[in-house]
Amino acid sequence: MFQSIVRGGAAGAAGTTVLNAVTYVDMAWRGRPASEAPAQVVDRLSREIGRPVTGSDGGRENRLSGLGALSGIAVGCGTGAAVALLRRAGVDLPWWLGGVLTGALAMAATDLPMARLGVSDPTSWSARDWTSDAVPHLLYGLVTYGAVSAADRGR
Repeated sequence: MFQSIVRGGAAGAAGTTVLNAVTYVDMAWRGRPASEAPAQVVDRLSREIGRPVTGSDGGRENRLSGLGALSGIAVGCGTGAAVALLRRAGVDLPWWLGGVLTGALAMAATDLPMARLGVSDPTSWSARDWTSDAVPHLLYGLVTYGAVSAADRGR
C-alpha cells in the first residue's frame, strides 16, 4: 500500500507540473496575473483554525503566496495518491475516463474550499474563467492517471 501511495504522489507531482505549466502559458498568452485565490484560501483557513499567518512589510503576503502554492502541490500529490489507492482497490478505468475523473477530483478539491470560504463563487464565473480552470485540471488528470496506470503496469 505504501508503494501505491508513493507512486500516486509522484504521478500527482507530474500532473501538477503540467497543470502549472499550462497555467503559466495561459498567463503569458493573455497577460493575466497569477490567481490570488490559493493565498486567500490559506488565509481564511488559517484564521478559521485560530492560527493566522503572521508577518509585516510584505512578509505575511509572501508567506500566504508560498503557502497557497504549496497547498496546490499538496492537493496534486494527494489526489494522485488517492487515485493510486483506488486503482489498488480495483477501480480500473480506461485511461481517458480515469484522467477526466482525476482532473475533476482535483478541481473539486480546489474549487469547493474556495466557494465554501467565500474566496470565489464559481457560479458567477464566465466561460473563459471555467476554461482557465478546467483545461489545466483536465491535463493534470490525464497525466496523473496515465502515470498511475503506467506504474501499475510496470509492477
